[in-house]
Amino acid sequence: MEARRLLCFDPNRSAGVPVPEILTAGWAVDLATNAEEAMDLLDGGHFHVGLALLEAREPCLHSVESLCNADGRMNWIALLPDACLRERGIARLIGESFYDYHTLPADPRRLLATLGHAYGMATLKQEGLDAVEETEEEMVGSSPAMLALFSAIRKVAGVEAPVLITGESGTGKELTAQAIHERSGRAGGPFVAVNCGAIPANLIQSELFGYEKGAFTGASQRRIGRIEAAARGTIFLDEIGDLPLDMQVNLLRFLQERTIERVGSTQPLHIDVRVVAATHVDLARAVAEGRFREDLYYRLHVLDVHVPALRERLGDVEVLARFFFRKFAAEKRSGVEGFSAQAMRAMEGHEWPGNVREMINRVRRAMVMSEHRLITPADLGLERRQSRRRLVSLAEARASAERQAVLNALKHSRNNVTQAAQQLGVSRITLYRLMEKMGIQP
Repeated sequence: MEARRLLCFDPNRSAGVPVPEILTAGWAVDLATNAEEAMDLLDGGHFHVGLALLEAREPCLHSVESLCNADGRMNWIALLPDACLRERGIARLIGESFYDYHTLPADPRRLLATLGHAYGMATLKQEGLDAVEETEEEMVGSSPAMLALFSAIRKVAGVEAPVLITGESGTGKELTAQAIHERSGRAGGPFVAVNCGAIPANLIQSELFGYEKGAFTGASQRRIGRIEAAARGTIFLDEIGDLPLDMQVNLLRFLQERTIERVGSTQPLHIDVRVVAATHVDLARAVAEGRFREDLYYRLHVLDVHVPALRERLGDVEVLARFFFRKFAAEKRSGVEGFSAQAMRAMEGHEWPGNVREMINRVRRAMVMSEHRLITPADLGLERRQSRRRLVSLAEARASAERQAVLNALKHSRNNVTQAAQQLGVSRITLYRLMEKMGIQP
């Protein structure tokens, strides 16, 4: 069995390991007596746990704070004299940056138990972050809502039917479409994204279907459209709800016949492409209001994937914040080393109306503009928003998530209780009981 590695930071330059029983318990200990040595060890090795000997000196506290925030996947244990706990700076540091602490002289059995628990928790955190980052690129998360999304992506990727992706703006619908493409049999072909709401109405037809030379003034040569460019791959039609009604007819004809005609041509071209569409609006309501064709809706809505809002992703806010901090590390001011505990609490309490896109914006701006070692709520622009959202209990959060899951299943099954129960993995009787308990009427 490989020895567990422990980084021991001892600015007091004590002789050897402060608690010798750590060595006999099978830990491989790396000693550092200053911040530079400790940082070099962090850069060159892989640690899950750190042990820091604290003293009431201001430079020492700054060094320890920097170490604790250098790698968010590590758990640090403080070892200090009892008197130091009465120092306000040390008490704050332990509360914000440490997994646990022990007073000197340390009880070897208790300390070893704490180190083992810290190592186990850090290992789980490490494996969880590695898994989500390797699995879905920037679709980072381990909440139940995201695990359900990853499962849905895997299921729909293997079939050729059209997919409709729903979700609020900024949740990552295009990333979801890319993930479906990359796990499909068309992964070797192109992925072409089209924002239907960003193309002027008079140009949509030529953008999607292309045009022949001389088809209109300025058409000096033939140009293939986005659908043709996606041949043998995937065409992603974002904000499909913004497509004008007259263009909806042409798209419907393509979905039915799998052929297009370039503007200025009467020759049909067969195009082998998979269609994935996305919208942040309620297309069923748009159909009822006459703003979207019913026949096109059912052509697109063969398979559906819902991307959850960030406020529904319990536990993912901290994971995402640290992921984007690492991703944009090259942009940050040199002295910025991570997030303060207050900043994390502010982010956890924020409603995130702009979802992941809003988080990226706030984190990147804070990394550049912050004048502190640790990003504060004010750096994120959340200092006045901390009290707006009441903290909920675990039971309330679970009940809210269950209710939302039932509502989503009923919506996606068009109020077919049997299908909704199958999606949720429960019996039809159980679902009826849940609906009665939650006051939900199909």
